[in-house]
Amino acid sequence: FDARKKKKVAEIYQALSSDPIDVATLRRMAISEGGLLTDEIRCKVWPKLLSVNTEDLPPLPGKELREDNKDYQQVLLDVRRSLRRFPPGMPDDQREGLQEELIDIILHVLKRNPQLHYYQGYHDIVVTFLLVVGDRLATALVEKLSTHHLRDFMDPTMDNTKHILNYLMPIIDQVNPKVHDFMQSAEVGTIFALSWLITWFGHVLSDFRHVVRLYDFFLACHPLMPIYFAAVIVLYREREVLDCECDMASVHHLLSQIPQDLPYETLISRAGDLFVQFPPSELAREAAQRTAASTFKDFELASVQQRPDTVLRQRYRQRLHTEDRTDSILAKPRTNRFVKLAVMGLTVALGAAALAVVKSALEWAPKFELQIFP
Repeated sequence: FDARKKKKVAEIYQALSSDPIDVATLRRMAISEGGLLTDEIRCKVWPKLLSVNTEDLPPLPGKELREDNKDYQQVLLDVRRSLRRFPPGMPDDQREGLQEELIDIILHVLKRNPQLHYYQGYHDIVVTFLLVVGDRLATALVEKLSTHHLRDFMDPTMDNTKHILNYLMPIIDQVNPKVHDFMQSAEVGTIFALSWLITWFGHVLSDFRHVVRLYDFFLACHPLMPIYFAAVIVLYREREVLDCECDMASVHHLLSQIPQDLPYETLISRAGDLFVQFPPSELAREAAQRTAASTFKDFELASVQQRPDTVLRQRYRQRLHTEDRTDSILAKPRTNRFVKLAVMGLTVALGAAALAVVKSALEWAPKFELQIFP
């Protein structure tokens, strides 16, 4: 492991020192097993993944942002409730100082981008960047993230969220129709995954190492990748779901309690495979056919909690361990790409699937790649 880690670190620094910076390699390193390994490396690589020039950072936000700010009171309440997001054992004065910085970063981004609307859970994403890269760099990274990957979460209404949540069940149906049909019968909807998506799982995972590992993955990929990872979690828990009472309350309670001992590297690989096998463009038609009535219960519940907005849904394609499973899955029509991946057993950590995921990210934001960093 140490040898592989040293080799990976060397590759990362070589990509950082190349001219121009080799962003495609940095994305591949962030996706592959172990992610970016250390916060020191993340401080160097995350800005490149988001195309933020670290030589031209904005000045630190000032306290004047709090005066007559419509979001200040809600941000203050959310930040005060965020004690569990800070490392256990951190001295109170240090944590309180970071909480003040967290408030200022959020208000600064909202002030500079009046088209963005704060939502409960946004602070869970911001605090992750603050803890990893510090306040000044976090301000720049969060602003870029908010106007790109998180943009739909920050709309004034939940309209985009409604559309995006409609992708979850079609993905599950592609991989495991049995789980899909059970969830449909239970009328559980998709609201259980809402907090996962709008916080990039920062709110629901207790181990900070797992949170930053996922952030490596999400920053390196298409903005809809968090949806695929959510689907992977549901599918990984297939046995628990099918053993549950088939009613909305029981299934919602089960799925909303995310396990803390997930096999993260395996799920990341499978989420990448799913993105390649079932890209958003192939799911859009079915998602659009789902009526508002089918998700009414979800959004009746969501409306009294928080307001988010976008990112698609994540799908998980398990490796086929039994012949029964192989027969049932391969019996469904699949694209040539899916069949090839099933036969080759590719994972996102190795080979073609990783390259395809990287390629999708590059195609999504070509303007990121055109910037040459000093």
